[in-house]
Amino acid sequence: MKEVNGMVKQRRIDWCLIGIAVLAAFLNFWGVWNDDTVNPYYTAAVTSMTESWSNFFYGALDPSGFVTVDKPPVALWLQTISALIFGIHGWSVILPQALAGVGSVLLLYFLIKPTFGKWAARIAALVMATTPIAVAVSRTNNVDSILVFVLLLGTWALFKAVKKGKIGFLLLAFALIGIGFNVKMLQAYMVVPAFLLFYFIAAKCNWKKKALHLVIVLVMMLGVSVSWAVIVDNTSASERPYIGSSQTNSVLELAFGYNGMERLLGQETGTNAGTNSQMTPPGSSSNNDNIAPDTSTESAQNGQSMSGQPPQPPNGGMQGGGPNGKQGRGSKMMGGTGMFGTGTAGPLRLFQTALGDQISWLLPMALFGIAAIFIANWSRKRRFFQWNTAQKEMAFWMAWLIPVAGFFSIAGFFHHYYLIMLAPAIAALTGAGFMALLHLYRKNTGVPSYLLPSAIVVTTALQMFFIAQYSVLWMGVAGVIGLGLATVLFIIKHRQPAWTSWIAVASLIALLLAPTYWALTPMIYGGNSALPEAGPQLKTSSGSGFANATINEKLLAYVEENSSGTEFLFGTTDASTAAPYIIKTGKSVMALGGFNGTDPILTVKELKQMIKDGKIKYFYLPSNNKGSSSDVVKWIEENGTKVDSSEWSDQTTDVTTSATTSQNFPSRGGMQGGPGGGQSGGTLYKLSGED
Repeated sequence: MKEVNGMVKQRRIDWCLIGIAVLAAFLNFWGVWNDDTVNPYYTAAVTSMTESWSNFFYGALDPSGFVTVDKPPVALWLQTISALIFGIHGWSVILPQALAGVGSVLLLYFLIKPTFGKWAARIAALVMATTPIAVAVSRTNNVDSILVFVLLLGTWALFKAVKKGKIGFLLLAFALIGIGFNVKMLQAYMVVPAFLLFYFIAAKCNWKKKALHLVIVLVMMLGVSVSWAVIVDNTSASERPYIGSSQTNSVLELAFGYNGMERLLGQETGTNAGTNSQMTPPGSSSNNDNIAPDTSTESAQNGQSMSGQPPQPPNGGMQGGGPNGKQGRGSKMMGGTGMFGTGTAGPLRLFQTALGDQISWLLPMALFGIAAIFIANWSRKRRFFQWNTAQKEMAFWMAWLIPVAGFFSIAGFFHHYYLIMLAPAIAALTGAGFMALLHLYRKNTGVPSYLLPSAIVVTTALQMFFIAQYSVLWMGVAGVIGLGLATVLFIIKHRQPAWTSWIAVASLIALLLAPTYWALTPMIYGGNSALPEAGPQLKTSSGSGFANATINEKLLAYVEENSSGTEFLFGTTDASTAAPYIIKTGKSVMALGGFNGTDPILTVKELKQMIKDGKIKYFYLPSNNKGSSSDVVKWIEENGTKVDSSEWSDQTTDVTTSATTSQNFPSRGGMQGGPGGGQSGGTLYKLSGED
């Protein structure tokens, strides 16, 4: 209820929005209870963070607080709180991300509606709800959906600051970006240009005051951003965990190195291109664009390589991925061009099949929408730089879209699910833009009136290109429907029958069918919890896989029986091997080299002292030996006593686990491991502190 001109006006429930929210909840939640451990790297951290306040604050991977995960802890704090309430389950650590995904859909509706109207807001919300990669990542415990939700909250505060003219909302907007930095570091800063531009062109005060306000809030944003990092970096290294994936035990180095410039220029940390204890795994190429482990003859005979990928066909091409034997991309994680199959860098990268079918289904419609919004709101009575509210908000979403799209067009080191950063801008511009296109189609007699059918033609053509990678039949169906409806709009343009709007709506619905199916695929076929993506290739090349976090039960039984009184059940090279055991037992397993197995955490002297103090007794070295160039690993190989494999090795579990692990949880450096014992069983050493 609200009062308008002395009259009490009752707010009506928007049942379309309720339906869209229900759809978003269904896509984000349904079936997540089947995923036991999701991304084990983060679930192991949540398991450890429930053990102590120290682990909670630092985001420790293991209960002993030996090393942290490679991200700030804010999103993991939410997951840990959920786990403390509901217990440690796959669905309980997914819950915050799934809720954030639904929340982003609702936020986008309320951001678009005041300026562009109810139907534009509905379309934007629907596009956001059915964006394939947004759904895929919201069904996991990867933190990107929480980051997007936080940034949309910041957008709401920014719009309030402009509308009400209060600096308090502006402070809140930029503080939320700072919080976003503590969710996923520099990725949060991708939207800063949009925030700065919008306030500068839309705030109702002189430019000097605007500049002063922006300087104040930027300083505050930086302070919020580095607050946790400064506290951690100024804490004695002996009193906290090592900062995972850094080379100098520093959060700031992690933020601006591994999680910063390396994302743009290409990964060095944890690869042979890096420093310290880094290495190239056996059988892998030194070229980061073509990293893959060597394969096992035995496993290949059983129809699958030890990498977890289908065996390569004789011509070396990618196999599987599409229905009816279509070649497609196979698994995009380690296949295709670019690191992790992210395509070839360049201005058209987002339209390539490697990335496009995750995010770009409606990108042409959004781009046409930008022009339509500007034209539909143009007035000769105003000077060219005097834009109305609709044009200014269009500029905001455009300034969100362009820098983010530019980054992903040239970046050297990212995963498919990072593309969720583009989803709000594409959805907003599609919703507002479609209604502007429809307005021009109805009212304008010039060239702009043909923008709507042209947008449908171009968008349909792009969708046909994506679909063709999997099915020529369905490509044809999509073409007939989309191009047919666009042709009708061209033909009836000058007649404008009463049912014109219905043809336009039918065209939009047709354009939403393919991305909606793609959004359903993680639910239908089983998503990839570590490196989420969407698409028919999940049917043959992905599935739940590593989410089950299979372990070598015989190894676990052996170390539990023989490691009584030690702090660590055993040590191993990397987090992918250690994480499932941490989740299973709630006990500490040392990931000697952090995530990639290459962090320089311990010296030989320090390890010998830990052995002498009775903190660790066994070390499991996977066969891929990620830390082979590490002095510590070399010392273990030279001085440790090998335990006969018959006492601890379950070869069946080892092989199975390795295959599923490397398929669904490849290391960010392309190096692969296995919690059940590596690619061919690995070696277990009993440690002695004596040389």
